[in-house]
Amino acid sequence: MKTSSILGLNARTQLFAYKYNTKRGKNIADSKIQTARVLDKAGVPHPKIFKKFKDPQDVFKFDWTSLPDKFALKPSRGMGGEGIIVVKKRLKDGGWLTTQKERVSIDDLKLHVLDTLEGAYSMGNEPDVAFVQEYVGRAEAFRRWAFRGTPDIRIIVFNKVPVMAMLRLPTRESGGRANLHQGAIGVGVDIATGITTKAIWHGEQIVFKPGTERKLRGIKIPNWTSVLETAVATQIASGLGYAGVDIVLHPEKGPMVLELNAQPGLQIQLANMEGLKKRLDRIDDLVVTDAEHGVKIAKLLFAGRYQDIAQLEEGIKTIGTKELVKIIAADGTKEEVWAKVDTGAWRTSIDKVLAKRMGLLQKGNVLWVKKVKTSMGVEKRPVINLRFYLAGRRIDTMASIANRGGLRRSMIIGRRDLGSFLVKTDGLLK
Repeated sequence: MKTSSILGLNARTQLFAYKYNTKRGKNIADSKIQTARVLDKAGVPHPKIFKKFKDPQDVFKFDWTSLPDKFALKPSRGMGGEGIIVVKKRLKDGGWLTTQKERVSIDDLKLHVLDTLEGAYSMGNEPDVAFVQEYVGRAEAFRRWAFRGTPDIRIIVFNKVPVMAMLRLPTRESGGRANLHQGAIGVGVDIATGITTKAIWHGEQIVFKPGTERKLRGIKIPNWTSVLETAVATQIASGLGYAGVDIVLHPEKGPMVLELNAQPGLQIQLANMEGLKKRLDRIDDLVVTDAEHGVKIAKLLFAGRYQDIAQLEEGIKTIGTKELVKIIAADGTKEEVWAKVDTGAWRTSIDKVLAKRMGLLQKGNVLWVKKVKTSMGVEKRPVINLRFYLAGRRIDTMASIANRGGLRRSMIIGRRDLGSFLVKTDGLLK
């Protein structure tokens, strides 16, 4: 990981947290109740809030026996998972059993809420609000890796694009909380596929879940596209330009937003072994229309080694510098064209006339437009979503539009899309 690509604390605070985040957005992120109110209005799923406690009278007037068998009791402005009690079972004596196997009574809950109202768990010990929230539990996909508590997925979203993601797994040491500072495991996630790649524990890289031989690499997060779109929708609704969105997977209801952060921690870079700054710079000036558009851009720009598992399993194929490819048009039909395989070019490009004929320049398929200096001056060239078959393998990528009418090949395949191929040139392999 290059030092120049890492986002440091000062850069995060000065450049992204201050430059792109409004005071309103920060206030929303600082309060879980305000976050829930904004998400409700935007139609973004989140755990339901059953009851709010704003002053001591609310505590004494409330019918505590009306609480469900499972719930979470939280401070609105709590930090680092402190002050949260998660209950998973009602006991016959009228009390409850927490996820940490501790018994709590109605009197215990009352006392905890009163402490919360006095600011025991808020920053600066400022008076706070407590609330009872829907219990989420663990999705089946994570049961083998998470200890008791609910895992969550931290996603950094900037300019409506999900930039980096990390799965946080509770451990025995963390007390079932998905907080890295308390001993939870952070696992990097490939943005394109939702498959975990690397893992850290106490800032050090690990391969297996501590005390077991269960690999942390290769976990597939369910409903991944929906997870990413939910994160972007949250960032848009909050008004934050740069945000960390924590998402949980409800076993029946799917992705839900648990929390919003205006200045998310930076350990996500260690979990992915890649710097945030480089990724943020790539999308700083892009015009992104909505969540679906942002997710599409993220999957193309930040795809990692798991971009196409099928290709990895098939092994390496050898191709030449001239290949017949099948391009998929907007209506699903295919057209064969001869393409030049150019290892000197980074990105694939396609002729403007061909792209227009195949419906690939339609508004919904254009990712963004970039300005390019040429011998004729400055040109605006669209970058489109492109799908084609090369040597029998389907490739989903982005391609630049160019005027190639006078050239022999209407398409160039750049090295960005040649990761699973060997290119034979003049008897040599590249």
